[in-house]
Amino acid sequence: MAKKKIENLSFEESINELNDIVEQLETGELSLEASMELFERGLKLSKSSQTKLSAAEQKINVLIQEHEQQPVPFDFQPSDV
Repeated sequence: MAKKKIENLSFEESINELNDIVEQLETGELSLEASMELFERGLKLSKSSQTKLSAAEQKINVLIQEHEQQPVPFDFQPSDV
């Protein structure tokens, strides 16, 4: 089964594949070449995941700022004092 291109993976898919790579590397049963190939893909997955996470954090900050700038509705009802 062919691996998806990193840019086409969701954040969750990237993290799951990265976890799989770590598990494979930790077994110590791979050849040097296979280990290096997985290590390289792992670095790319990590960078891609960090970029997606940073973009999500920025979007959250923008949404929070927009929300803080919107006037809060005030329902004034005079009381019978």
